[in-house]
Amino acid sequence: MKSAVHDDGRKSVKEIMKVLGIYGSPRKGGNSDCALDRALEGAASAGGEIERIYVRDMVFSGCIECGGCDDTGVCVVEDDMQNYYDILLDSRVVILASPVFFYGLSAQAKAFVDRCQALWNRRRISMTAEERKRHDGGTGYLMMTGAASGLNLFTGGELTAKYFFDSLNKSYGGGIFFKAEHIGDIAGNDADLKRACRFGADAVRVEREGGGR
Repeated sequence: MKSAVHDDGRKSVKEIMKVLGIYGSPRKGGNSDCALDRALEGAASAGGEIERIYVRDMVFSGCIECGGCDDTGVCVVEDDMQNYYDILLDSRVVILASPVFFYGLSAQAKAFVDRCQALWNRRRISMTAEERKRHDGGTGYLMMTGAASGLNLFTGGELTAKYFFDSLNKSYGGGIFFKAEHIGDIAGNDADLKRACRFGADAVRVEREGGGR
């Protein structure tokens, strides 16, 4: 999409940067919600056009491994997930946020990711090997919050996110991770809020400059 802005003060032609935030927590207003809210504020301040998906409010099943998308790249399960496939592909920046559940994404976020098997098959079917290597569909980013202190606390979620973004033909631009033990920890931490805001703004800036971090 483009908007117009001219030298006389009117708007010239400018690419609109679609930024999608995926709220993967089952808890409304939790730490990962707060972090993503602030990241999207930063993205908007950098000129991003914001859209949001609240996975907890969706009515959908996990992947049932029926094979219905194997030859077409189109999911045959009719539920809320069907509303978001095009949005996922059209967004130049996708930010997935989730708390850590057993060293991985939340159940809701993981089910959402699993249902993108159809998009992986679509990409596999419709693109040559060389085209698949180009990752020209934008960039994906991960935000996670966790309370434990293990060295690999965010590793499982990050691995899943990388392959999720790969199914969308997006490169992985990196993650931002927060330690948060109690509800409100992020909201009460000015340094974390600033870091999240900067993360969102940088994602838009980097994408305009060519993508990836």
